[in-house]
Amino acid sequence: MKHSADDGDLGFTLNIHKDGSVVIFHHGKLATQFNSKNGAKYAAQLESMDFQHQQLLMARLTGNYKHGNEKNNTKYY
Repeated sequence: MKHSADDGDLGFTLNIHKDGSVVIFHHGKLATQFNSKNGAKYAAQLESMDFQHQQLLMARLTGNYKHGNEKNNTKYY
Protein backbone atom coordinates (compact mmCIF):
# COMPACT_ATOMS: atom_id res chain seq x y z
CA MET A 1 0.00 0.00 0.00
CA LYS A 2 1.30 3.42 -0.94
CA HIS A 3 1.17 6.13 1.67
CA SER A 4 1.14 9.87 1.16
CA ALA A 5 2.01 12.89 3.26
CA ASP A 6 -1.71 13.27 4.00
CA ASP A 7 -1.74 9.99 5.89
CA GLY A 8 1.41 10.73 7.85
CA ASP A 9 4.02 9.25 5.50
CA LEU A 10 7.30 11.03 6.23
CA GLY A 11 9.32 8.72 3.98
CA PHE A 12 10.73 6.36 6.62
CA THR A 13 11.09 2.61 6.24
CA LEU A 14 12.88 0.09 8.41
CA ASN A 15 14.45 -3.34 8.27
CA ILE A 16 14.50 -5.53 11.34
CA HIS A 17 17.24 -8.15 11.17
CA LYS A 18 17.19 -11.61 12.75
CA ASP A 19 19.81 -10.57 15.31
CA GLY A 20 17.50 -7.78 16.53
CA SER A 21 19.34 -4.89 14.92
CA VAL A 22 17.24 -2.25 13.19
CA VAL A 23 18.12 -0.14 10.14
CA ILE A 24 16.02 2.93 9.34
CA PHE A 25 15.94 4.51 5.87
CA HIS A 26 14.61 7.91 4.86
CA HIS A 27 13.48 8.06 1.24
CA GLY A 28 15.58 4.98 0.50
CA LYS A 29 18.81 6.30 2.03
CA LEU A 30 20.34 5.00 5.24
CA ALA A 31 19.31 7.30 8.10
CA THR A 32 20.44 5.36 11.18
CA GLN A 33 20.92 1.90 12.58
CA PHE A 34 20.70 0.38 16.03
CA ASN A 35 22.47 -2.63 17.49
CA SER A 36 20.49 -5.65 18.65
CA LYS A 37 19.99 -4.33 22.22
CA ASN A 38 18.50 -0.96 21.27
CA GLY A 39 17.06 -2.25 18.03
CA ALA A 40 14.90 -4.85 19.75
CA LYS A 41 13.53 -2.19 22.11
CA TYR A 42 12.63 0.17 19.25
CA ALA A 43 11.28 -2.64 17.06
CA ALA A 44 8.86 -3.65 19.84
CA GLN A 45 7.68 -0.05 20.17
CA LEU A 46 7.24 0.36 16.42
CA GLU A 47 5.28 -2.88 16.03
CA SER A 48 2.73 -1.72 18.59
CA MET A 49 2.03 1.59 16.78
CA ASP A 50 -0.08 2.60 13.81
CA PHE A 51 1.62 3.84 10.64
CA GLN A 52 1.54 7.56 11.43
CA HIS A 53 3.03 7.08 14.90
CA GLN A 54 5.69 4.75 13.48
CA GLN A 55 6.74 7.51 11.09
CA LEU A 56 6.95 10.06 13.90
CA LEU A 57 9.00 7.75 16.12
CA MET A 58 11.42 6.96 13.27
CA ALA A 59 11.77 10.70 12.64
CA ARG A 60 12.67 11.24 16.29
CA LEU A 61 15.08 8.30 16.35
CA THR A 62 16.95 9.58 13.30
CA GLY A 63 17.01 13.19 14.44
CA ASN A 64 15.05 14.15 11.32
CA TYR A 65 12.30 15.85 13.25
CA LYS A 66 11.05 19.39 12.86
CA HIS A 67 10.89 20.05 16.62
CA GLY A 68 7.33 21.33 16.85
CA ASN A 69 6.98 22.70 13.34
CA GLU A 70 5.02 19.71 12.06
CA LYS A 71 1.81 20.40 10.22
CA ASN A 72 -1.30 19.33 12.01
CA ASN A 73 -3.38 17.00 9.85
CA THR A 74 -6.54 18.67 11.07
CA LYS A 75 -8.17 20.61 8.26
CA TYR A 76 -10.29 23.62 9.03
CA TYR A 77 -13.12 24.48 6.68
